[in-house]
Amino acid sequence: MAYEPKVLVMVLAGGEGKRLLPLTNDRAKPAVPFGGTYRIIDFALSNFANARFLKIVVLTQYKSHSLDRHISQTWRFSTLLDNYVTPVPAQMRRGPQWFQGSADAIYQNLNLIYDERPDIVAVFGADHIYRMDPRQMVDQHIATGAGVTVAAIPVPKAEATQFGVIESDHSGRILAFHEKSPTPPTMPGDPTRCLASMGNYVFDTQTLIDIVTPNEDEPLIDMGGDVIPALTRQGVAHVYDFSTNVIPGQDDRERGYWRDVGTIDAYYEANMDLIAPVPVFNLYNEQWPVYTYRKALPPAKVSRGLGGEPAFVDGSLLCQGSIVSGSHVERSIISPSVFIDHDAHVTDSILLEGVHVGAGARLHRCIIDKNVVIPPYERIGLDRDADAARYTISENGIVVIEKERRFA
Repeated sequence: MAYEPKVLVMVLAGGEGKRLLPLTNDRAKPAVPFGGTYRIIDFALSNFANARFLKIVVLTQYKSHSLDRHISQTWRFSTLLDNYVTPVPAQMRRGPQWFQGSADAIYQNLNLIYDERPDIVAVFGADHIYRMDPRQMVDQHIATGAGVTVAAIPVPKAEATQFGVIESDHSGRILAFHEKSPTPPTMPGDPTRCLASMGNYVFDTQTLIDIVTPNEDEPLIDMGGDVIPALTRQGVAHVYDFSTNVIPGQDDRERGYWRDVGTIDAYYEANMDLIAPVPVFNLYNEQWPVYTYRKALPPAKVSRGLGGEPAFVDGSLLCQGSIVSGSHVERSIISPSVFIDHDAHVTDSILLEGVHVGAGARLHRCIIDKNVVIPPYERIGLDRDADAARYTISENGIVVIEKERRFA
């Protein structure tokens, strides 16, 4: 029988998500809805569920109520087999302070590792959209004998300043790690791209314990800024090429798909990826499903309006409980329990749960958060100057209406 390491998964879900405001006004970034039905964290957790790594702790901190509730309602494994997904709030076990960074979050929760006594600890982020079989990364980690393995993917040089950038040798050993450098080095033979860390790590347990435990000479606070550079200097850090990861049911177009949805524009664009005629990220892969909580809602309904107005829907996702009543919807994501009244036009937009669009309204390139009631004949997304005086607008012109906004 092949060696089966004991793996503990630690998902980091404690960040503030300031760049996603106002969607993170009262929810943690991993709890932000995505793709109509899902939460952002569902994608990371689904990867581990499909890979059968079923001992998972989610470290939370800021505005974590909706995230904690979602995990408790949705992510339940068999306790008979001692499997679990559990949120772990900041407990101040090391003193009266919140997590100072991702490495400090691990340090403050070392009791979870001591209790479980795993061979391997997978430390992954909670706020990216992708499919990955983490078992393949763990297998490489064991085969190379690395202390830490860092998942990485090529990104355009212009975007690389937002990531940790890796230089490695032919064996995959990391030679240098540049955290959010203004002048990141490019990949050998490709001056247009850099090899960027995905923020996903696999550690030997003792290596992780030793490196996050503070010492007087070098207190390490952050995984990317401190821990990985320190282990690189020790010569025990290796890189895992995410583009080699193979997922059942995935075609070549989707391989290597990974999106950091840390800004409004990135979030919007990743959502729009889902509704292309042949999407680059396929929600319909039954061999590697994305799991989430689903309310007991009726089917989506497309019908004529009360006055007989015909409905039109094209290139869109309609979730359960939504009603398109004599209205026009194109290239949009319509979340559960959304109602769009007659003669309203919704184009290139994302409507979150419980939104009501009044008759004759026009919405274009908008993100409307939960339970907003758009008045009849309202115009949003058609006049940037008028919208800027009332709403949040992203760099690329996406208008965002905050949760439960009330119109005068």
